[in-house]
Amino acid sequence: MTTVRLPVEIEQKLDSLSKSKHKSKTELIKEALEAFFHQEEGEKDSFEIGKEYFGKYGSGIGSLSTTYKMRIKEKLHAKYHSH
Repeated sequence: MTTVRLPVEIEQKLDSLSKSKHKSKTELIKEALEAFFHQEEGEKDSFEIGKEYFGKYGSGIGSLSTTYKMRIKEKLHAKYHSH
């Protein structure tokens, strides 16, 4: 069993909602906590959201991140010295 101390304002809102919904405070608190837990479980970080797309449209060249400077130099050299 868990006991929670609520600020007066929140206790009053909970009491009012309990009466208007014809539910006990316990029921409302349980529903609120379940909604909170569901929301927390559903939130994903940016990695989780995009991980299915990482590498999906890759070039197949595994060295691109380490050889990009060399490739840029080669392209610039070819562009300006091909005349």
